[in-house]
Amino acid sequence: MVFKNKSLLRLYRGFRPVNGLRALFSAFRSDKSRLALPGLLVLVLMFAFSLPGPLFSSYYSPVLYDRNGRLLGAMVAFDGQWRFPMREGVNEKFAAALIEAEDRRFASHVGIDFPSVARALFRNITERRIVSGGSTITMQTIRLSRPGRRRGVFEKAVEAVLAMRLELSFSKEEIIALYAANAPFGANVVGLEAASWRWFGFSSGDLSWAEAATLAVLPNGPGLIHPGRNREVLRQKRDALLRRLYEKGAFDEQTLFLAVSEDLPGEPLPLPNLAPHLLARVVAESGGVEEFNSANRDHPLYDSRYVLTSTIDWELQERARTILDRWAVRFAERGIMNGACVILDTESGETLAYVGNVSSTSSPDVDIASSRRSSGSLLKPFLYAAMLDSGDILPGSLVSDIPTRVGSYSPENNSRTYLGVVPADAALARSLNVPAVRSLRLFGIERFAGLLRGLGLSTLFRKGEDYGLPLILGGAEVTLWEITGLYAGLARSSAVLPDSPAENSGFFPSRYLQNAPVPVRTKSGARVSPGAAWLTLEALTFVTRPGEEANWQEYANSRRIAWKTGTSFGSRDAWAVGTRPDRTAGVWIGNASGEGNAELVSISTSAPVLFELFSALDSVNSGGGSWFPEPAGELTQVEVCADSGFPAGPECARIKTVFVPRDASRAKSCPYCRTVALNETATARVVIGAEAGTSAAGTSGAVDLKKWFVLPPAEEWYFRRWNLDYKALPPLEGGTDSGIGDIALFNPEENGAVYVPRELDGREGRIVFQAASRGRDAKIYWHLDETYLGMTEVFHEMEARPNPGRHVLTLVDGGGNTLVRTFEVLGSPGGSF
Repeated sequence: MVFKNKSLLRLYRGFRPVNGLRALFSAFRSDKSRLALPGLLVLVLMFAFSLPGPLFSSYYSPVLYDRNGRLLGAMVAFDGQWRFPMREGVNEKFAAALIEAEDRRFASHVGIDFPSVARALFRNITERRIVSGGSTITMQTIRLSRPGRRRGVFEKAVEAVLAMRLELSFSKEEIIALYAANAPFGANVVGLEAASWRWFGFSSGDLSWAEAATLAVLPNGPGLIHPGRNREVLRQKRDALLRRLYEKGAFDEQTLFLAVSEDLPGEPLPLPNLAPHLLARVVAESGGVEEFNSANRDHPLYDSRYVLTSTIDWELQERARTILDRWAVRFAERGIMNGACVILDTESGETLAYVGNVSSTSSPDVDIASSRRSSGSLLKPFLYAAMLDSGDILPGSLVSDIPTRVGSYSPENNSRTYLGVVPADAALARSLNVPAVRSLRLFGIERFAGLLRGLGLSTLFRKGEDYGLPLILGGAEVTLWEITGLYAGLARSSAVLPDSPAENSGFFPSRYLQNAPVPVRTKSGARVSPGAAWLTLEALTFVTRPGEEANWQEYANSRRIAWKTGTSFGSRDAWAVGTRPDRTAGVWIGNASGEGNAELVSISTSAPVLFELFSALDSVNSGGGSWFPEPAGELTQVEVCADSGFPAGPECARIKTVFVPRDASRAKSCPYCRTVALNETATARVVIGAEAGTSAAGTSGAVDLKKWFVLPPAEEWYFRRWNLDYKALPPLEGGTDSGIGDIALFNPEENGAVYVPRELDGREGRIVFQAASRGRDAKIYWHLDETYLGMTEVFHEMEARPNPGRHVLTLVDGGGNTLVRTFEVLGSPGGSF
């Protein structure tokens, strides 16, 4: 409330303009006056509808506040003015100073102060010039609502009538608020709130008596604020007003002394600019500054529906900007000029920090957080979770990591090496590309793309086949804000978080405005089960952390974080996204121009920034040090082969128990374990003959049946290079075929299509065929369409230049094992991955 003086309130509330109208109508009840009644009614109707609606059609500055009402930033209004709508009641100091300076009987008059008008008229006549207008604050408010009108007696009369009408529709507090929101305060500053920020650097609610008095005298002399002139006049007016307020008991003598000692404001101060990209995004989504203003300018008093109160936490936003800007200086030395970060509340999806770009380098106005960029490896966890639900993999089941070619597409791991086989959870933690591509091919590209769209990824606007297998390695585009929200959704899906309503579990869009519609869970049918989500988060905690964070498990106070990096093709984008029960954060580092940089590697750029952000979260006590609770009811235990990770079969020698999603389809039994027959010395495999104790080769002696973990030849060739304890099958006694394949061909696939481009010098292109043999010293003989190509030993690679058309490649080893592969060479590029 503006008025706390009870006598003023009683005086104002005791006045009832309606009572005066009743008396006026009573005077016309006589017969002689009835003829004038129609004319009077016309005048009354004209008076009743004289007030325009809306009273002000001003353009407001888009102003963004944090979740606690602290200013984050603002834009100049469409008409070039800084005009902030009032968010709450007018500052009492300013209201008292304004009333004392402009309208001392404001609380008691009906819009016109007749003694003041009479006094002004007398002074103007005696001095033969206009020295006083006698306008009340209400009349000045009307004048502000009628810009561009020529001043004169008639206009003054209109203002007086409209002022009385305004008093009937608005309270005194509302009239003060209207005046304060639309009065000029020098330069291009309109309204008390904008003036307070531009001249003093803080909200009008924090004005001192000196500052309030300065602003109170400005509307009738806005030129006085000019830093280079009129300073002494402005000081005299301010100090005189302060002394009158002191004489009326507004404050004590010490306050007066301190107030008149304060300096006048200087140049206009810059406004806070903590979230410029978020503000620009909100305005852009409203259709631009003009459209935003058009939507907001028809409200004479500021409506809370149009307050841009964000979900941003001011302190966290400032810390995130500081951290990112500091790292940006280091990255700029390496030619990496841009960065962005987003921090979300995991449970609610509210955006707590939104840094669209660093402020100190090139292209600072580009909002990277909402820009589409190549996803790198960020989608791998969602494929892993989906395949856990489908039963295609188990957490520790082995996936192949060998040279792979599908058509003309040949993915590679970042390390340029192959492990043969690797547990699925380890492949995710190590972000291996080849297992991810092979897994996507098994799961289905369109099936996976449909899942991502259902989970809320809006940037997949093409068919899955258009993305092909590179979809999992950065072939699709994502935005930082949306992908961070997807990781938060994965965290929410793992379980109902403590104290969270059921509808807040799962995938739904994140939000950044408090008055935006509350997001709801997707109804597309796409889902990740709590069990699969929790197992995925567990796997992501084993991603190797950067620098000093690498040994985090050795420290008792370390927080668990499920996180993932991603680097796009050509080193154009470096990502890092992490989540824990309280917060989810995402970081992008790169060049807004799309320029690649060899040093743009996630583990040394975006990852350190991510973990510093999480350290900052710990320092502000974001809450909760626990990990996601195990969704016991959503998991079930199964027995798996300890060597392969697949469900245990009768030929598995070692068995262990693991958790899998409760409703997942049951995976096939272990394909790698089998029972083999060994000779008495266990140095060779034998084929059991018809007679007990006799091998097929005719030798007699004890035959030992043993369960053996046997990898396919291609996987085995790479696996045993990294695992010295792997026991390969002993050679076959007698050299006869055992039924266990001893040769593997990496490329091409059976009935695959290959395009062979020409060499740079114009010659016909070539294909390099790659094979593996179970025998360490095995020889392989190569034939293409009955033409002998040559023999390889140890490293099995063979070049050929086949013409377009269908071909048959035949491989034969020294033991008589044969592998035949049919393929086609295309005459031009085509097909999909």
